[in-house]
Order: sequence, then C-alpha cells, then structure tokens
Amino acid sequence: MSDGTQALSEQRWRRIPIVAWLPLYRPAWLRGDLVAGAVVAALAVPQALGYASIAGAPVQVGLYAVPVALVAYAVFGSSRQLVVGPVSTVSVLSGSFLASFGVAGTSQAASYTAALALGSGLVLVVAGFLRIGWMAEFLSKPIVTGFVLGLCLLVILNEVPHLLGVPTPEGRVVERVGALGSSLGHGDADLTTVVVSAVSLAILFGGGWLAPKVPWGLLVLLAGLATSAALDLESRGVEVVGTVPRGLPTPGVPTVDSGDLTRLFTAGAALALVGLAEGLSAARLFASRGGYRIDADQELVASGAANVACGLFGGLGVAGSLSKTAAVSDARGRTQVAGLAAAVLAIVVIVAIAPALSVLPRAVLSAIVVNAVWKLMDFPALGRYARVRRNDIVAAVVAAVGVLALGPLDGLLLAVAGSVLGLVFRSSRVDVEMMGKVPDEKAAWGSLRDHPERPTYPGVMVLRIDVPIFWVTAAPVHDRVLALVASVPSTRALVLDLEATNQMDTTSADALADLLANLRERGVDLYLARVMWPVRGALRRSGLFADLGDDHLWHSISQAVREARRSHGLRDVPAQEGGLFDDELLDADVEEHIVAHHPGPAPPDEEPS
Repeated sequence: MSDGTQALSEQRWRRIPIVAWLPLYRPAWLRGDLVAGAVVAALAVPQALGYASIAGAPVQVGLYAVPVALVAYAVFGSSRQLVVGPVSTVSVLSGSFLASFGVAGTSQAASYTAALALGSGLVLVVAGFLRIGWMAEFLSKPIVTGFVLGLCLLVILNEVPHLLGVPTPEGRVVERVGALGSSLGHGDADLTTVVVSAVSLAILFGGGWLAPKVPWGLLVLLAGLATSAALDLESRGVEVVGTVPRGLPTPGVPTVDSGDLTRLFTAGAALALVGLAEGLSAARLFASRGGYRIDADQELVASGAANVACGLFGGLGVAGSLSKTAAVSDARGRTQVAGLAAAVLAIVVIVAIAPALSVLPRAVLSAIVVNAVWKLMDFPALGRYARVRRNDIVAAVVAAVGVLALGPLDGLLLAVAGSVLGLVFRSSRVDVEMMGKVPDEKAAWGSLRDHPERPTYPGVMVLRIDVPIFWVTAAPVHDRVLALVASVPSTRALVLDLEATNQMDTTSADALADLLANLRERGVDLYLARVMWPVRGALRRSGLFADLGDDHLWHSISQAVREARRSHGLRDVPAQEGGLFDDELLDADVEEHIVAHHPGPAPPDEEPS
C-alpha cells in the first residue's frame, strides 16, 4: 500500500480505532485479557444491580447497560484498558433527575433512564465531532474529587435505610439525616436486615483488606442469594430485589412524554459532563501508566456511542470506571479484548441466570454499593490540595458541600462556576516587573524584584508583563506601565517584553496604542520585544505597527535595548559589584529586527489571516 493510500485509509477509519489495533493483536495477550474480562464481569454485574437501584430504576436496567457499553467502547475508544459501564456518579445524577420528573421507582423509570442515557450519548458524540473535548479541562482534579466525595456521601445516605430496614426518608440531606436518627431512636430498624447488612459489610471491607484481588462483591452476592433462598428471608421481613426478567432487551427508542423532551436533553447534557470528567480522568491515568496517549475528542465519541447504545437497549447511563479499569490493569489486561470478554460473560448472566437474582436481599445490594463508593472518597487528596494550594481545597470543598446542599447537578455547576471565576480573577491580576541584565549570561534578563543587584542601563527601562494582555488586563497593564515609567523620570526609552501574550484582541491593541501615545507625550520611546506571531498579526492589522515603526520591534530584549541606546545616545555603562558590566557593541547588528509590515511566516499548522 502506498503512503498516500495508507494515510487515506487511516483517516477514513480514524473514528473507529478497533480497525487499527485489532489486526495487530498478539496471541500472547489473550490469557491476560480473558482473565481481566472475567474479573470485570465479576465486578460489573453486582455493581450494575446496585447502581440501577441508586438511579431509581429496575435492576435489569443496570444489567442491560453492561454488555452494550463494553462492546461500543471497545469499538470506538482510544484507551487500551478503560472499562465503561454504570458508575456511581452518573447513577446518582440519573436518579436525581428521575426524582425531579416524578418517575423514580415507577413503571416509567426504565424508559426515562434509557432516555437520559440516549440524550447524554448524543451530546457526547456531537461534542466529539465538534472537537470540544477541551471543555472537560474546566473540571479540575480538585473539583472532581470534591464532587465525587459529595456524591459518595449522598449514595451512602440513600443506602442506609435499606441497610437498616427502615422507610426511606425524603427531603434535603439534613432532613433525611434527622428522619433516620428519629427512626433509630424509636427502634424501627429490622433486626434480620441489620444482621444481613452487618455480615455483608464485614465480608466486603474485611475481605478487601485481607485479599484485595478476590472478587468479594461477587462472592457476597452469591452468598446472599443462597442464604435468602434457603432461609426465605423475604418472609422474615427482609426486602428483596424483586422480579428480574430473563433475556436480552430489544432495541428501540425510549417512550417518554413529549413535554419532557427538552428537560431530558438538558439533563442528558449534565450526565455527559459528569461522566466525561470521571471517564477522562481514568483514561488519562492509565494511559500515562501504560506509556500511550488518548484522544480526548475520540473519547467523547466513544463514551457517547456507549451511552447511545445503552439508551437504545434500555440501559443505564454509563461512563469510564476508575475501579474496574484498575482491576483490568491489576489482572494484566492489555487491550479492549478484556472488555469484549466481560461483555460475553455479562450476556450469559442476563440470558441464563437473571431471574435467580430476584431473591437477592436489598441489604446485600446496598452493602455492595456502599463498599464500591467508599473507595472513591479520596481524603488524602484533600489533604494534599490543602498543602499545595488553598484555592484547590476550596474548590473541592465547594463541590462537595454544593452536592450535599443543592444536589448533584447544581453542586457541580456551582463548583465549575467557582473555578471559572477563580480563573478569570487570577488572569486579571496584573504583574509588571522591572528587568535587569543577568551577569555572566549572554542576552539574559531577569526580574529586579528579588535580585536588585542586577544592572540596568541608565535611561532605558525594561518591563516584563507576566500575564497575557487581553480585554480584562489591558487597562491595568496600561496604568501599571505608566506608573512605573513615571517612577523613574530619567527614562528615555521603554522596552516592553510581551512574551507572556500569545493572542491579541482589539481592546488590547487599542490599549497598547494609547500607551504609545501617552509615552510619547512624556518623551519616552517605546520598543516591543519577543512578540509572538499571532500578536504581531493582530497589531499589524490594528495599525499600531505603522505608527510604532519597523525599528521598534525586536526578537530579543538585548537587541531592543541596544537599539534604544543607539537611537538615544545612551552609551553609559552601569557599574556592578565586582567590576564593570561588559557593554555590548552598539554597532553590532547580529540580530535582525522584526519587520513591522508583515508578521513573518505563519506556523506550520496556522494560516495567516
């Protein structure tokens, strides 16, 4: 195949990565992938039941999501190891939306849950093709950590009534905690249910500590089924899962009220945002450990395809799972063949033994859920955020408290809004530093703030703007520069280092034009140094370069200072400790100045405008 034909073929199949990696699959990887697939199935099946209950939907909704999500991601995903399936964050958020629609726990819950997954998937697919995966970067690690912490606490609070055998209270978090305390105070807890819960939790947490690689969730589920059937726990007052239908679902569009479509689409977008944050975090973590890279935009398409498939097959919304991906890595799974193997095993469970799950005690399911989400609460990370940077721990706490006080969606939006406002605030803080020549280093300049001993040239002030100049910072930069120039009345020329600015808008260009006019009124000449190509283009189009002059734009600070001294006859050499500062030849022209008429050649990936 010629290079051109091969490149065309690769471009054609770029959105379907399995076409590229499957022909290169090595037989030596098969054993590890099959073992990893079995481990994933052992984790995913019991967790899917629990997450479906979290979402307020029938348990089969969680089961249906497992195989279709695994197959869809294996075809479209760019990660070699990421496992996609029902996760706590998406399940909790899905359940909160079902409650807002008034269908949680009703016969409509399955259709609305599938509709949420379908809407989420469509949003993700469109976002992937529009290449806006960068938007996920606004969900920083502290925000995700705090958000997950808040969700985990909500999940545990929701499962406590099932663990105690008491009615599930409604209302806000404080009201529900108070209602649970009142139930316990009146002795309403069911003793048999409490015993089942305590034994299940002890095995899950104790076994996980003693032998973390054993699938304790699956063992507890099987033991719970056997015990419930043998002792007829339902007749003793223990709540059970109830009827679980046998067989695979048939594809179809979920049936919902037409008046709810707009709200469903908005809710789906929120599910997409939450799931994307968790999935991308897991994918990037294991990609860095495995020495490969992922494509963020392709991850949107893959996660979207998995959710669309779940929605069409009556499944729960899904996302990348950190815990199950870690299980794949620990079992030496190397490719998405592990996910395909897990999908086959999940289908066997759905077709062959699903009805047997009907006698599973709800307390056992709640214990599995609590054990799963407990591992996601990363308290050491909160301590690290507090040590590294105050704003990080604030963002995490705001996300966690926001989820508990306002609910998952509003809590997340509050945390993101706080993060964006913090970003804008930090970007608007202007820092302009005076610069001096670094001794013994050719053409090196550094701040005088911590090194006042660095020499400067009389009559020439060098300033570095340490923040990008854009419409928010333009006026503060203008005022700060004029204030510094006014503080040194002997200044004849100002060299402005613009390296921190990689883009320029009209407001910023006009601010620089005003600065030039104000400096000239004071008899100060302006030189610009280290101006990036996009900035040069914008300043040329704004007309500033025509007013500034060709010989006032330079690639380096040293050349700009040399030209300023030559033009203004400033030939004095500053003294410094240890001797004279070596002057640079004023007549040397070892570096050409930037031509003002044209910003220079465009970078390889950018066309000049």
